[in-house]
Amino acid sequence: FEEKFLESPEDWDKLRNDGSLMFQQVPMVEIDGMRLVQTRAILNYVASKHDLYGKDIKDRALIDMYVEGMADLNEMIILFPIHPPEEQDAKLALIKEKTTNRYFPAFENVLKSHGQDFLVGNRLSRADIHLVELIYNVEELDPNLTATFPLLK
Repeated sequence: FEEKFLESPEDWDKLRNDGSLMFQQVPMVEIDGMRLVQTRAILNYVASKHDLYGKDIKDRALIDMYVEGMADLNEMIILFPIHPPEEQDAKLALIKEKTTNRYFPAFENVLKSHGQDFLVGNRLSRADIHLVELIYNVEELDPNLTATFPLLK
C-alpha cells in the first residue's frame, strides 16, 4: 500500500474539496476502487477481506462486542495525556481500576472459558489484534497491570 500524509493545509483543503471525504474528515482508505472513510468501516472491510472477521454472523457479533469494549478502555488511555495535570492522578487511577477490575478480567474469562488462544472461533480475528494493541497501551501506562492475567500475557 502507499501511505500518504497530509503535509500542509493545502493538502487538507484539496482532499476535502475534491469530494474524497464523505464526512470531511480522515482517515480515508482507497481500496478495491472505493474510498472508504470511518475507522470502523475501514477496519471491518479489511478484516473481512483478509478473513479476520469470523466465519459467520455470530462470530462477527462477538468480535464487534469485544472490539467495542476494548475501544472504551483505549479511549480513556488515549485521552489521558490531555487532561490537566491536576486531574491526571485521578484519571490514571480510574484507568488502572477499570483495566484490572472490568476489562482485563472480561477478556481473561473469555479465553479461559473455551481454553483457546484466540477470542473467537479458535482463530486469529481483528478482536485479537485490537487486544494486543490495548495490552501494549496499558503496559505503557503500567507494565504491572497484566501481572494477574496470565492468558492475556
